[in-house]
Amino acid sequence: MKFCLTAVISLLSLCLYAQEGIEKFPVFEACNEVDDAAMEQCFYKNLYTQLQANYEHPQSSGNTTTEERATLRFEVSKQGTFVLIRIDALDSEVKTAMESSFKQLPTIKAPSYNGSPSFMQFVLTVPVPMNEDGSFQIFSNTREQKNQAARSNALDSLAFAKANNDYDKLISNKYVNQELRSNALIPLSTQRYSLYEMAMNRVGTNAHTAVKPFTFSYVNEYYDLEAERASQQKEVSTWLGRKWWNEHFFQVAGDDYWFVVDPGVDLQFGRDTSEELNTSNNTRLVQINGGVGKQLTFGASIQESQGNFAGYFNREITRRAPDGGNPGIVPGRGIAEDGGDKFDYPVATGYVNYQPSKYFNLQLGHGQHFIGDGYRSLVLSDNSQPFPYAKVNAKFWKLDYTVLYTSLRDVRPEVTADASFRTKYMVHHYLSWNATKRLTVGLFESVLWENDNDRGFDFNYINPVIFYQTVELETGSRGGNALLGATLKYKFTDYVTGYAQLVLDEFSSSAVASGNGSYQNKSAYQLGIKWQNPFQVQGLSLQAEYNRVRPYTYSHNSVILNYANSNQALAHPWGANFYEAIAIARYTKDRWYGIGKVIYGKRGFDKLDGTDNAFYGGNIYRSEDDRIADLGNTLAQGNTAAFFYGQLEAGYIINPASRLTFYAQVIYRDVDPAFDNAVVRDENTLWLNLGLRTDIFNWSYDR
Repeated sequence: MKFCLTAVISLLSLCLYAQEGIEKFPVFEACNEVDDAAMEQCFYKNLYTQLQANYEHPQSSGNTTTEERATLRFEVSKQGTFVLIRIDALDSEVKTAMESSFKQLPTIKAPSYNGSPSFMQFVLTVPVPMNEDGSFQIFSNTREQKNQAARSNALDSLAFAKANNDYDKLISNKYVNQELRSNALIPLSTQRYSLYEMAMNRVGTNAHTAVKPFTFSYVNEYYDLEAERASQQKEVSTWLGRKWWNEHFFQVAGDDYWFVVDPGVDLQFGRDTSEELNTSNNTRLVQINGGVGKQLTFGASIQESQGNFAGYFNREITRRAPDGGNPGIVPGRGIAEDGGDKFDYPVATGYVNYQPSKYFNLQLGHGQHFIGDGYRSLVLSDNSQPFPYAKVNAKFWKLDYTVLYTSLRDVRPEVTADASFRTKYMVHHYLSWNATKRLTVGLFESVLWENDNDRGFDFNYINPVIFYQTVELETGSRGGNALLGATLKYKFTDYVTGYAQLVLDEFSSSAVASGNGSYQNKSAYQLGIKWQNPFQVQGLSLQAEYNRVRPYTYSHNSVILNYANSNQALAHPWGANFYEAIAIARYTKDRWYGIGKVIYGKRGFDKLDGTDNAFYGGNIYRSEDDRIADLGNTLAQGNTAAFFYGQLEAGYIINPASRLTFYAQVIYRDVDPAFDNAVVRDENTLWLNLGLRTDIFNWSYDR
């Protein structure tokens, strides 16, 4: 504080020195006949005299012979009035007495600058009690020669300064959609990504589409983002019109940098007609993207939300409540605080992306990821809330290799220690190979381990090209959980693409081959097909997908090593022990879009009827040591529930730059278990929604 005050005083003093002869002090009536040279001294003398005459030192402040200090900050206005800014004193009664004295000062002749009335500010220290022969300690607006040495030094340094008006040379109005050609990340949105994959899946392209999110520059190689943006522009001339319909709210760019900022919302208003419940969501957010040079890009999203959803979704939130008293976890978003009748949940994501060469990309951030070509992923999805990560990617020849290092949390009360959530780590390898111009083969492995024995991040797993099963054996098989698998994509035509995934958890070849329903047959697979522009209807896409996950997949005998993060599955939101069939239709024309989705499946829940509390393989947060049987396990076993989900949505993209979108949505959900328990019950939901949202993440209501 002293340094700042000294800097301000020095600057004011220097300014006064430069202005000598044109700036004049305010004039008390007793100083009217005084010449200019003595005007400053006369002003301070009369000011002190009048303050001293009006000042009554409080008796309660102690011995009147003990000197205290009060600092006055004030100005004399253009009208010659004294305007108090602030009084500082250790004794509050001294401060009050000094303030009372100050308010009795008369109006005087205003200070002037070049002959015109002006104002002047002062910072003075007053010794109290005030004596008749006392004076101020003056900090500003003085021309005394005691500061001459300091001013001379300052002037001497200015004598060597180079003439450089570089501020006026800064250029910031060169933004021409640099974001669309940069390595900035495109936020995960299934509606948005479906358009890009139409182009990236053409026969003969060397694109790899499984690892998401994409960067703008990568998509721009196959899909003309700038042409799309140009085709969506509205003819508006006002600044407000451009920001609402066409542009980022704030956009700056020079020769080697760019920066965009968009405020956003996710406002939902709806009705769960089945439970007669009004629903809403109120998210305020800010989204940032930028780049410096050609190699460094960055981005962030900060969200603050309050939401109350359909009954089944609210129960899903509360069932995932973490240790510590918070009421729940919003799937895909994060821990919710108690907001009265709503869930209050903040979300923050961000990244820094560095491209040292055309082949390598390094990324550090906190966000979500998706691996696969389907609507669901059995490998890694955005079902879990954002988590910290480091990502390395290499693209060369026909290969795309990704390594993901992450830190995850187990937030259940039974594993919390010292009021801290339990930490675990995951490393994921994914290799994609375009074997032919039609066929893409992918191989992946991932391993999770906990922070046991203060193990921390195990450097055995930092090698980006090692087979993790061998490391797991070396460190103890119960100390880690490894998954292996493969993906496949085949382009039948430019418009028809098939895809598949296979996941093997704690792979046991004998258990898989035996066909006897062994609990060790922990496997999952996905089959799907996409048809772009069917029946020659431009902008229409159809998708069909089948997912099948055996009991106990993704779980582990050491529960903290399950394939999950913060009470949310890292892969499919249903966990395990189910099958489902999905059909999706999407249509896009200009800024309009429509989505139709139907899901039918069967899920196996635990019975939890008081007598049978065995683990049937669906809840991945239970230990497989509690399994119902070693052999004879079947799909959707336990409390079998039929599941149906239908969704219709239509929307209009208000601003293609910020992705602000207006939409209407109808959801119908029906679950029919063998019997009701604490986890599942016979219910059907009709949920109507109307909203305005910035489309930068996916809501997973189909759970």
